[in-house]
Amino acid sequence: MFDYSDYLPQASGLLPKWLLFISVVSAFNSAQSYFGGLTLTRRVYEANSAQVTGLSARTFGTWTFLTSVIRLYGAYHINDPAVYDITYATYIVALMHFSSEWIIYKTAKLGKGLAGPLIVSTTTLVWMGLQKSYYLSQ
Repeated sequence: MFDYSDYLPQASGLLPKWLLFISVVSAFNSAQSYFGGLTLTRRVYEANSAQVTGLSARTFGTWTFLTSVIRLYGAYHINDPAVYDITYATYIVALMHFSSEWIIYKTAKLGKGLAGPLIVSTTTLVWMGLQKSYYLSQ
């Protein structure tokens, strides 16, 4: 019988599994930026969705895929200080990006499209901040 748990991160706790989950979700979001049209990307930037073009969506998809790869690596190497820090940094960049698009550039508005990225980035930053000493002391 196939045992999927062999493929999950082996570090203790839920944080590595969360990072894996978010990495997979991010990879799907990236793919939709390339192949799914502009609908989902425009939901995030719904305050000025006319600025979302094929080029901007693909650029966003590339950025999202890069963060997905880093987060995937972080899920499996959470006890490495450099990997932990760079994984943490992806959430800082995401929070800064989405917050600035909402507050400064006014291309996003608080709604379904923006809520997910804000909740994920904020929650993960707090969680990783609180758990850093635990994972890096192992």
